[in-house]
Amino acid sequence: MLTLAKKVKKVQGLKRRWLTGSMGPVLVILLLVGVLISVGFASSYYNSARSALRAKAAAGADYFNTYVMTSYREYYRSATVYAAAFDDGDRIELQFLNSSGRVEVTTRGVTVGTYPGTPEIYSAIESGEVKDYVGRDVVTGERIMAASSLLKFNGQVVGVMRYVTAIGNIDRQVLLTVLLVAGVMVAVVGLIVLSSMIFINNVVAPVSAVSEAAKRISGGSYGVQIPNKYSDEMGELVDNINDMSRKIGESERMKSEFISSVSHELRTPLTAINGWGETLLEDESNDVQQLKRGVQIMVKESRRLTNMVEELLQFSRLEDGRFTLQVEDTDLQAELEDAVYSYRELFRQDGIALEYSSDRAEYSEVISGDPERLKQVFCNLLDNAAKHGGSGKRIAVHLTQRDGEYVITIRDFGPGIPEAELPYVKQKFYKGSSKARGSGIGLAVCDEIVQRHGGRLEIANAEGGGTVVTVYLPLKKQTEAAL
Repeated sequence: MLTLAKKVKKVQGLKRRWLTGSMGPVLVILLLVGVLISVGFASSYYNSARSALRAKAAAGADYFNTYVMTSYREYYRSATVYAAAFDDGDRIELQFLNSSGRVEVTTRGVTVGTYPGTPEIYSAIESGEVKDYVGRDVVTGERIMAASSLLKFNGQVVGVMRYVTAIGNIDRQVLLTVLLVAGVMVAVVGLIVLSSMIFINNVVAPVSAVSEAAKRISGGSYGVQIPNKYSDEMGELVDNINDMSRKIGESERMKSEFISSVSHELRTPLTAINGWGETLLEDESNDVQQLKRGVQIMVKESRRLTNMVEELLQFSRLEDGRFTLQVEDTDLQAELEDAVYSYRELFRQDGIALEYSSDRAEYSEVISGDPERLKQVFCNLLDNAAKHGGSGKRIAVHLTQRDGEYVITIRDFGPGIPEAELPYVKQKFYKGSSKARGSGIGLAVCDEIVQRHGGRLEIANAEGGGTVVTVYLPLKKQTEAAL
């Protein structure tokens, strides 16, 4: 339960970081956009109403000054007549103020005798221009919009014509607009959050599966596979994890087989040596033939132990980076022939004919390489040919030059290698279906040595049966470039 709680907490933390990191900036941007839109709409509504009211005030004052007021003394009567004929009284209050700012005539009698005291009245008197005001009415306390124009007769200030309208409807329209914008923003945020949650869930699910698989792999459950339901980068990651898990599983399996195989391989010659040693110690017959046979077996098994230990040492050096080459000008033909002659008599005793041929009796070209390592490669390949293809009773070695390279082929005439196993025979610990004795690392070491010399090692089934191993090693000028 505790582990499950930790997993849930981690998943929630990932979601929270995703939402905070991605949604935070989005929410800020949406908030700014919403504010700008709301302010824009509000400004548009108020400016439109203000412009209309100012235009009405300017036109009304001009008409009143020109056509209605006939004398300075007739201002009150003219204002009363004009107010009585005003046809927008249901929406707008028309006020006539004296030069001191007192309401003398109005379409709504409640304000007669009051002093509105709003700043646009005195600004209009001082400047002679139309002025407006948006704010609270000092008499009623409601929000209003007012526009005031100066009234004159023969250049003398008579009073002020003032248009007043309540802006509650505009405020309500602005509020509705803001609420509409906010609703749209909330819907957009909801859609973004929903899509983000769907996306993050699609991301978290495979991440959790990958994490769980990685934990199982680290715990020793090699070969674990994650079901892949994705076709994007996450699917590629899952494929890579599955491939890694499979390869680790195969590697661990081959290591286990290797340890088991090495244990068996070491026990077999040791048993033979120990058995023959005890036999010879206890034998009092002085049988020379039996003594010779026992010593031969002990020498043969000792050589096999030596080769196996050498392979293990080479493999250890390869793994920890201590594998080095002592490079010098090397007569490759001499090293190959030396290996062939060393094994010829040994193979003959086992009934295997070792044949050697070369396109030329003597090659003068040398390579830059380590003669001991190269000889190790040839000996290992010959030993493999005898172990895995010795049933053919024949091994053929050939040396030639082609395209600036030495080409060495070692062919046995045994059963060959199953085609399905060919791609893996150079892998460490791989033994395939062969029942022949060996550690499974010899070819891997040989391949590494050849590559360190700038060459390549190829293995294939030969036409007519058997296996052919081909080693390509560049001549000195090519070898120096590779090294």
